[in-house]
Amino acid sequence: MIDERNLWPLIEARAAATPDAVFLLDERGEEIRFKAFRDRCSRVAAGLAKLGVGPDERVSWQLPTWIESAVLAGALARLGAVQNPILPIYRKRELAQILGEVRPRLLVVPSVWRGFDYQAMAHAVVDEMPAAPSDQKELRFAGPATQVLVCDRALPEADRSILASAPRSTFDPDALRWILYTSGTTAAAKGALHSDASIAAGALGVSTSLAIDSDDRWAIPFPFTHISGIAMLMVLLMTGSSAIFVEQFEESTPELFGKLGCTFAAGGTPLVVRYLASQRRNPSRRLFPRLKAAMAGAAPKPPQLHGEVRAELGGLGVVSCYGSTEVPFASVSTIHDDDERLARTEGRTARSAEFRVVDEQGRPLDPGASGEIRIRGPLVCRGYLDRRLDAEAFDADGFFRTGDLGSIDRDGYLTITGRLKDVIIRNGENISAKEVEDLLYVHPAIAEAAVIGLPDARTGERGCAVVVLRPGASIDLGGLVDYCREAGLAAQKIPEQLEVLAELPHNASGKILKHELRARLASTNRLDGAGAAAASRKGV
Repeated sequence: MIDERNLWPLIEARAAATPDAVFLLDERGEEIRFKAFRDRCSRVAAGLAKLGVGPDERVSWQLPTWIESAVLAGALARLGAVQNPILPIYRKRELAQILGEVRPRLLVVPSVWRGFDYQAMAHAVVDEMPAAPSDQKELRFAGPATQVLVCDRALPEADRSILASAPRSTFDPDALRWILYTSGTTAAAKGALHSDASIAAGALGVSTSLAIDSDDRWAIPFPFTHISGIAMLMVLLMTGSSAIFVEQFEESTPELFGKLGCTFAAGGTPLVVRYLASQRRNPSRRLFPRLKAAMAGAAPKPPQLHGEVRAELGGLGVVSCYGSTEVPFASVSTIHDDDERLARTEGRTARSAEFRVVDEQGRPLDPGASGEIRIRGPLVCRGYLDRRLDAEAFDADGFFRTGDLGSIDRDGYLTITGRLKDVIIRNGENISAKEVEDLLYVHPAIAEAAVIGLPDARTGERGCAVVVLRPGASIDLGGLVDYCREAGLAAQKIPEQLEVLAELPHNASGKILKHELRARLASTNRLDGAGAAAASRKGV
């Protein structure tokens, strides 16, 4: 384990410690080893320096999960630049917002990827970018106009001897080095400000809690430009473990991970469900012969998922992590946790940070009591690029308001029960959407579920279950009401509306976009007549 909190010195230390060990592989059969990675990062840093990139200058990059993306991150770390990775799923509207706030010197994009013309979008956004508002100059980069650099698995390189010795301040682990945008599940994306040290704090927690070593190999099928991708880069370098990069999850992806020796099947809860489905298509052999655990996170996990994964995929089952763009890896399971904690908690809270659970008035609650989770410490971002957002995000004591509801037991294990804004208020009573969702996920017909509140003239809000069915399955509202009642769900919590969709909308992290569902269903104000009558007859 290398406990180094700054990215470039960490790259150098790992290259010295295990120079010939495999670092990254991809679906094309490419691989790069730690020393070769360091050397290539240096050459690319020299190439970028010739384009005018230097210490503290901002570079935005919107690339897929390519080995070249990790090289770019390393090269920019060598230069001491401020990096702004952007999710590839974002289009002109989101890109214009981000670039308008970040004002980078350079924007790096592919030409065309998966049928979309990123090069054309980048030039259109840059050409239309207005001047920074005069009242927000302190938030903006005041350098020359943004340049667009097209990268199709090839980055500019030059002789690394042209790189000047970097001043010590370039490698200050607490300096601003990352502007990472939230996924925007409920509002416009926000640019969280991170140092190498704040991301490294979470990465160190993952590395130690899961006892990762050089024999481990991670599956990375999610966007590398997400904060979890940057944090995993730190994990790999700290531990000397390796990772398999794939630019897009396909039906064949789990087979590839198994063939290449995946030991941690990462990707978050939605992808763990897909790994399990892939194993079930061929139950006679193990999909991941070397699996230690599948890693959930990014979205709520159904409590039965752990047992299913342990029985069918193998290993420990499901290990979990909890966090956000603002606070990565705030809690992580450990390899010593029992089945109950693996199934029902998000792991143990980070010991390097201070946690509070508070009531609606912000008063701290005792262990085991449920309230809003707030966090303070080295994992937490230093605020937002738009400083006007900080007052609402942090309380008077400097704790970050996560907006998540949950409890922490006396041993430090975190259980998430829902979102502060994901509560249905029916007849004045608060109903946790997650509690109902956890029950729906156990239903044999339901593959995926979201419960939302919709306006209702009689009750204020009504619970609406929006579900995706398993192949060949069917369900109606009457059957759903019977199921919830037989499971012992209180009458006021039973959904009064059922919508069946082919798929639910997700962001790049796998979170269900409930605001899209609310907008779509509230605008039609639908309530199925027969279903409503069935619900009414059963006393809902």
